[in-house]
Amino acid sequence: MQSKHISIIADQLGIRHRSIENTIQLLSDGATVPFIARYRKEVTGSLDEVQIAEIQKENKKLQELEKRKDTILTAIEEQGKLTPQLKKQIEQTYNSTELEDLYLPYKKKRKTRASVAKEKGLEPLAQVLFMQKNNDVQGLASSFINKDVADTKEALQGARDIIAEWVNEDQDARNKVRYAFKKGATIRSKVARGKKEEGSKYQDYFEFEEPLKKCPSHRLLAIRRGEDEGILRVYIAPDEEETLYHLDRHFLKGYGEASKQVKEAIQDCYKRLLEPSIETEFRNLSKEIADGEAIEVFTRNLRQLLLAAPLGQKRVLGIDPGYRTGCKVVCLDANGNLLNNTAIYPHPPQSDTYMATKTIEDLVNRFEIEAIAVGNGTAGRETLSLCRGIKFDKPIQVFMVNESGASIYSASEIAREEFPDQDVTVRGAVSIARRLMDPLAELVKIDAKSIGVGQYQHDVNQPKLKESLDQVVESCVNAVGINLNTASKHLLTYISGLGPSLAQNIVTFRAENGAFSSRKQLKKVPRMGEKAFEQCAGFLRIREASNPLDNTAVHPESYHIVEKMAKDLGCTLIDLIQNPLLRKQINLQNYISDKVGLPTLQDILKEIEKPGLDPRGEARAFAFAEQLKTIDDLQIGMIVPGIINNITNFGAFVDIGIKESGLVHISQLANRFVKNPADVVSLNQEVRVKVMDIDYNRKRVQLSIKQAE
Repeated sequence: MQSKHISIIADQLGIRHRSIENTIQLLSDGATVPFIARYRKEVTGSLDEVQIAEIQKENKKLQELEKRKDTILTAIEEQGKLTPQLKKQIEQTYNSTELEDLYLPYKKKRKTRASVAKEKGLEPLAQVLFMQKNNDVQGLASSFINKDVADTKEALQGARDIIAEWVNEDQDARNKVRYAFKKGATIRSKVARGKKEEGSKYQDYFEFEEPLKKCPSHRLLAIRRGEDEGILRVYIAPDEEETLYHLDRHFLKGYGEASKQVKEAIQDCYKRLLEPSIETEFRNLSKEIADGEAIEVFTRNLRQLLLAAPLGQKRVLGIDPGYRTGCKVVCLDANGNLLNNTAIYPHPPQSDTYMATKTIEDLVNRFEIEAIAVGNGTAGRETLSLCRGIKFDKPIQVFMVNESGASIYSASEIAREEFPDQDVTVRGAVSIARRLMDPLAELVKIDAKSIGVGQYQHDVNQPKLKESLDQVVESCVNAVGINLNTASKHLLTYISGLGPSLAQNIVTFRAENGAFSSRKQLKKVPRMGEKAFEQCAGFLRIREASNPLDNTAVHPESYHIVEKMAKDLGCTLIDLIQNPLLRKQINLQNYISDKVGLPTLQDILKEIEKPGLDPRGEARAFAFAEQLKTIDDLQIGMIVPGIINNITNFGAFVDIGIKESGLVHISQLANRFVKNPADVVSLNQEVRVKVMDIDYNRKRVQLSIKQAE
C-alpha cells in the first residue's frame, strides 16, 4: 500500500516519488518538519516546510482511509455479503466519498420506510415494478394484500419506498446529483421569523442568493454564523427540475404504469433522501474549503506577526495605559526580567501629568532604560504623546505596541507561573514591554486566536486551526532560532524535538547549573536522548560560547566540515567566520560526500558569514498623525499614516491611531486588479491612507491606499 500512497501523493502535489518516500521515512523515524527542511535537503531534494507538511498531511489522510476500509470490509464480511468484486472495489478506491457510497447499502440503518415495507413482504413487488416490464400495476399490487398490507395503495406506497432507497444507494444516482450540485448549486439565505431586529448585523443576508461556487469564504462563514445563531435560514440546492430529468433518464425505461410508479419513487427519493444527503455533503465541503481559506489567511498573518522585527536585548520601560485606574509602569532588564513596577495617573480624572513625567524620568535614569513600549489600548495615544514630550538626558526611542491578547496572557497559567506575586496589570505591562524586545518569544505564550489577526477564527474547524497555528509557531521559532540561555520554558516547547517535559528539564538544568556554555552540555539534561539532541541542537543558540559555531544554525553533526575548511585554509574557526577573503577561497566541491551535498554546504557557508544574526531585522518607531485621537477627529478626504494590523480575503485593516481600525477594501489596495490582498500588503507595513467614509454609529471607517498615492 505504501507505494500506492506515494504515487497518489506525488500526483496530487507534483513532487518526485523518491522525495516523498524519503520524507515519509524521515517523519516515521521521528524527525520534525523544521529539522527535515533545514538539515536533510539532500534526502528530500530540498523540499521546503510547506511541501513536507503537505506530504505529512496527505499521508495521514491515506492512512486513515486505509483504517476506514478495514472497518467497512469487516462490517460487510460479518453480514456475509462481501463478494470478491465488492472487496476489490473497496480496496482499490482512494476516494472517501466513493468508499462511503460503496458501503451505504450495507450500512446498518435505523428503522426506515423501506425496511418497514420489506418486513411487510413488499420487496418482490418493488423488484417487478423497478424492472418496468409488467404494467398491470394494480393487479400486481393486489396479490400482496395481507394482514399487514391493507390495500393496493399501501402495497404500492411500500414498493415505492423500497425503490426510493435503492435509488438513494445507487452510486451513479448519487454522482449525478453531486454533479448537479457542483455545477449549479445556489446558496440562499433568509431571515428567520421574528429575528429581523435581533440579527440586524446580518441584514445583507436577509434575502440573499448566490451560486455556491462563487460565494467567497468570508461570506460563506458569515452566513453560516448567522445560521448557527438562529438568525438566518440557509438552503443549498441545484435546479430541481434539471436534476430530476437526469435521474429519470438513468432509471426510467418507458412511459407505462410501472415507470410512473418508479418516477414517483425517484421524486420522493430526491426530496426526502438524495437532496438532503448531498446538500449535507456540499455544506460540509464548502465549509471545509472556506475554513481552509480562512485558516490560510490566519496562518499567513500570524507568521508575519511572529516574525516582526524585535528591538533586541535592551532595557525597556513598559506602560499599560489607562484613564481612571492609571497607567501601570514596569522596568525590565535586557533579558526581560522585572526590575520595578509602579503606577502613574497622567490622564483624567486625576490628570497628574507632572508627577507622571517625573516618575518616568526617574525610572529611565535609575534603571538605565533604552526604550519605552506603550500599549495601544485605552489612553495609548495620550500616553505615547506624554512619553515623546519628555526631554530625557539621552536618546530614548518610544514605541507603540499592539497589546492584543495581553490581557489573555496576564490571566493565564503561564503568567501566574512567571509572576506568581504580581497582579494582572503588572503582568500585562511586562507582556507589552517584552513584545517590543522580542515579539516571537512573547506571543507564543498567548493562544494565537486571541492575537487578533484572523478572519472568522471562532467559526472554523478548531482542531484544524490549532494544528495549523501550532505548525506556524513551530516554523517561526525554529526559523529564527532561540537563545538557549534566556528562552522561556514555553518558547523552548516549540523547538524541534522538544516538548513541555524536555523544555522544563532544560530550564531546571539551567537554573541549577548556570548558563549553557556549549551545545554539548544539552546532552547532560535529563531525558535528552540522541534523537532529541539531533532534532533540537541546530535551532538553539549560545552567545559567547567557546565554540563560535554554537551561535549559528550550523548543526553539530556538521562541525567537522567547518573545522576541516579552517584546517585546509590554515586558520582558526574565528578567522574563517570573521574574514570574508578566507571564505571566498573555499571550494565547496571538495567537501561533498555521500551524506553531505551542495545544499547543506551552501547553508553552512551562509551561516558562518552571519553568525547569530537575527533574520527579522530591527524594530523601528512609528508616528501616527498627532491630531487624531478618536473617530470624531476624522474627516473624509484626510490622508494619514497607518500600520496594517490585519489582512483578510476582502481587504486589509489599518491602525491609524484611533480605537477603531479602518478597512481598506481589496478594490482600494492598488491601482490594478488585486486577487489576494496578501500579494500587495503585509502585516505591520507602514502605509498612507485616505479616509473615504465614516460610519459614526457603527464605528466603521473606510480607507483607501490607492487614492492616497
